[in-house]
Amino acid sequence: MRERCYLLIRADANARMGTGHLMRCLALAQAWKARGGQVAFITACESSGLLDRLSHEGFETIQLDSLYPNPADWEATSQVLGEHANAWVVLDGYHFDEAYQQRVKGAGHSLLVIDDMARLDHYYADVVLNQNIHAEQLHYSCEPYTQLLLGTQYVLLRREFLQWQGWKRDIPEVARKVLVTLGGGDPDNVTLKVIRAINKLSVEGLEVKVVIGPSNPHMASLKEAVYQSPFTIHLLPDMKNMPELMASADVAVSAAGSTCWELGFMGLPTILLVLANNQKDIGEGLSEASVVHNLGWFEQVMDTNIKEALVSLLDDREQRQQMSQSGRALVDGIGCKQVVSVLHRQIQAIRSHV
Repeated sequence: MRERCYLLIRADANARMGTGHLMRCLALAQAWKARGGQVAFITACESSGLLDRLSHEGFETIQLDSLYPNPADWEATSQVLGEHANAWVVLDGYHFDEAYQQRVKGAGHSLLVIDDMARLDHYYADVVLNQNIHAEQLHYSCEPYTQLLLGTQYVLLRREFLQWQGWKRDIPEVARKVLVTLGGGDPDNVTLKVIRAINKLSVEGLEVKVVIGPSNPHMASLKEAVYQSPFTIHLLPDMKNMPELMASADVAVSAAGSTCWELGFMGLPTILLVLANNQKDIGEGLSEASVVHNLGWFEQVMDTNIKEALVSLLDDREQRQQMSQSGRALVDGIGCKQVVSVLHRQIQAIRSHV
């Protein structure tokens, strides 16, 4: 990678879109760096905690004030691309359309697009990555040169999770430790609904840990709900030890976003809530694979539905055992290495024709 060592990642994070795009790109960046490459993030990230994380990892960050289709986005991004003529570019975000891809390709760069829904009419990327369980059922209209990486064998897991490869989970007869994680933003405050449901349980010795994402704006209402709880509930803002939290829990309540793949890898039995349209197929696919109990669209789920699902799962060791095994079978932890290897092979192919 002497001549082509840069990976330029264009991804954002805020309260509405959450942090999933940026965090899975962080996993890819870690794997790229591990093979000797350099990484720069071009981002309109609104979380100082996430920006500090990127800096701590040794990645250059170029901060944007405006998002595409605002012209200022491409103006700043194209300037960075111009400084790294042979870099691979990664786009991860629903606001990047066909025109944005064509601009990257027109600037002479190889392009990886991370996509969840095959939502565009056409893709101009050299590589399209969809790490979701339903990916192979989607149709991608793309260029003859486009390589598709589809399915959970390409799940992007951060380095801190990979350290748990081969770890064996203990499945207790009765579960008592619950982890709640509803994404980096949770703009609709679904976390509050889950806490209220937990507060209605009649379970002795219940211990609950609630992860509050770096873009969550609802801390005051969550603290009030915790104060009124009959259980021990810990609010954990902007946690960086998610693998440890998942390892210590017996059951999780989660959004049906990219955290699902981390939960699956860690073998943590999970109740899912669908918080966004792009999560619907993930929730349904994981339910069909017996990895999760999917409650569906959050607005249609009542506190009592969450309560009943928790009561059932906490007391059913056999179901938790099955969910744990299915999750670990689905996510093997080598997705990042596979994706980086694909990019390297394309680099070598380009060199061989120069």
